[in-house]
Amino acid sequence: MADKMRVHVIISGKVQGVFFRMETQLAAEAHKVNGWVKNRRDGRVEAVFEGDSGQVGEMIQWCWKGSRMSRVEAVDTTEETYVGDLSGFSITY
Repeated sequence: MADKMRVHVIISGKVQGVFFRMETQLAAEAHKVNGWVKNRRDGRVEAVFEGDSGQVGEMIQWCWKGSRMSRVEAVDTTEETYVGDLSGFSITY
């Protein structure tokens, strides 16, 4: 059985208005990672990724690249206790 993990990430830079959330959702679905993504009022994007540790790690790396029009300056990650309560991946508001 693969190791499971959950991370909370905050992405800074030019990440709103550049399809970052939609592209994050597509990448998470491709990596079979559960969770959610949303815009924050302060201009950053916030997300939670949960799943196999290797796939979650790949999502963190993807966040550094982001969508085609984004310009990521920082990706702050906080590992949380794996819960397994997330199903699918959604964009929240």
